[in-house]
Amino acid sequence: MRLLATGLLLVAPLCAAFYLPGLAPVSFCEEGEESESCKSLIELFVNRLDSVESVLPYEYDAFDFCQDTEEKRPSENLGQVLFGERIASSPYKFTFKKQETCKKVCTRSYDPANSADKSKLAFLKKGMQLNYQHHWIIDNMPVTWCYDVEDGQKYCNPGFPIGCFVTPDGRVKDACVINSEFNKKNTFYLFNHVDITIMYHSGKDENWPGARLVTARLRPQSYKHTDENNLSCEGPPMEIPGEFNNKLNLIYTYSVTFEEKNNIKWASRWDYILESMPHTNIQWFSIMNSLVIVLFLSGMVAMIILRTLHKDIARYNQIDSSEDAQEEFGWKLVHGDVFRPPRKGMLLSVFLGQGTQIFIMTFITLFLACLGFLSPANRGALMTCAVVLWVLLGTPAGYVSARMYKTFRGEKWKTNVLLTALLCPGIVFADFFIMNLILWVKGSSAAIPFGTLVAILAMWFGISVPLTFVGAYFGFKEKPIEHPVRTNQIPRQIPEQSFFTKPLPGIIMGGILPFGCIFIQLFFILNSIWSHQMYYMFGFLFLVFIILLITCSEATVLLCYFHLCAEDYHWWWRSFLTSSFTAVYLFIYHHFILWLHNDHGPDLFPFHSAVLVHFDIRCFESGFHTWF
Repeated sequence: MRLLATGLLLVAPLCAAFYLPGLAPVSFCEEGEESESCKSLIELFVNRLDSVESVLPYEYDAFDFCQDTEEKRPSENLGQVLFGERIASSPYKFTFKKQETCKKVCTRSYDPANSADKSKLAFLKKGMQLNYQHHWIIDNMPVTWCYDVEDGQKYCNPGFPIGCFVTPDGRVKDACVINSEFNKKNTFYLFNHVDITIMYHSGKDENWPGARLVTARLRPQSYKHTDENNLSCEGPPMEIPGEFNNKLNLIYTYSVTFEEKNNIKWASRWDYILESMPHTNIQWFSIMNSLVIVLFLSGMVAMIILRTLHKDIARYNQIDSSEDAQEEFGWKLVHGDVFRPPRKGMLLSVFLGQGTQIFIMTFITLFLACLGFLSPANRGALMTCAVVLWVLLGTPAGYVSARMYKTFRGEKWKTNVLLTALLCPGIVFADFFIMNLILWVKGSSAAIPFGTLVAILAMWFGISVPLTFVGAYFGFKEKPIEHPVRTNQIPRQIPEQSFFTKPLPGIIMGGILPFGCIFIQLFFILNSIWSHQMYYMFGFLFLVFIILLITCSEATVLLCYFHLCAEDYHWWWRSFLTSSFTAVYLFIYHHFILWLHNDHGPDLFPFHSAVLVHFDIRCFESGFHTWF
């Protein structure tokens, strides 16, 4: 236990997942004091809008909000494009230290006689009904909406809602709970005003000019502006009736204030967002739960190796008579068949190669994320790193696949290399392409541009496939893996098996323990995906990943030993599927989490299924290495 406690203490700093900023700091100064290293204009950028009740994100321009007359789109990396981020400039522009109160941004008018206006307003209402959220950015930092939650804690959300809705039966939904005036039945309330507070760290006592922004917060408000020439940002909320019968004018406004906060360093300006997200105690509970399972399995394996096998070997050493020496039992009976090549050895070797590629990619990506290089400030860095690593790791995939296929005495080496390079990536790309078509039909911002698809194909066929061929070349040049015993020419007959030693029950039971180690961590990962939250606890994730590897390996060793004791020597595919069956439980769990977050699942069932199959394929591949 002391060793375990020491290990947890050593891992604890990693689990904090310290933050390394992704960009160089930008200094701001007052108007009239600008220089090359200091500017006064603060631009607010807008990102896609998303919802916990829908899997389809939309661009800011899809809704009829105020738009920048000279829209600029900063360059986005591969990870941002794949994640569906669509960042654009906005008409919200501020001057450093210049206070603004109830400043008009734009006016939007809707006429029920105009079909285009009716369509735009209906889409806006749909966004409020599904609780779509804005995501604004200032100085590469999310503009957060902070509010009090239970136990006196404050939660800072990197997004804020378009508005809210009160149902025809008077049920107050989502953000309508923040204001008692939001109570009229079958009415939408639009947040057409924001109070923005920008905090900065002054460089007066530092060795840099101006000031650096450290926090940007806002509070959404709803005001019914009656006179756009005399705005006061007071009075009743902006109501949009459920039935659109009369002309409607929506005036968007904002107020901005600046505060000096020298106690917040620029390098730690994200901390208040990450610290407001709870679940650290639950994460440690997840780790302890996983460690208990690992200790249990380790004890079982140790008991088999140190006790059972030791007894068997001692018993053979004590045998004197030649007649007794021929009386073998248990796993010893199948020693001449245990390394017989499996059926479908080609497919198994291909899966092994792809699993090795995914495993190394995952390990390196999580390790870099733990060091902070893939922090939330580096937008899209996590996905970019994973894709680039996968492309560059074609050589290990080809080598492992070729060497295993040669060990299985295979002769169709060209087919093996082609399948290693094309089979699993082809399935994933086909699934990805189908998902992209569905997103494109739905008009979602998550649809990948055609140019990006071409770039992915170019990376696949131009880099990954040739590297796979190189790895396969060296793999086939190596000698086959030598087995410690000779294989009999005539296969041994397998006796009748009990229910629990049959293939399917053993495989189903084998995936339960590994899934039990990771399902709590999976909840946070899937919740961050479907709830569009930032996931930053890579230290915990890396630790759980290591525990998953150990658990899968030990569960496979245990079940393989039991099956060999039952004189069933067909262990290749069974050991492979035992730990990989965890992906099936993960597939089911994805369905549960998705339907937990989405009340409109039947409308998008094809898309949901494609997304989940995509996750399942990736998780299935990542389990291939565990028995190797």
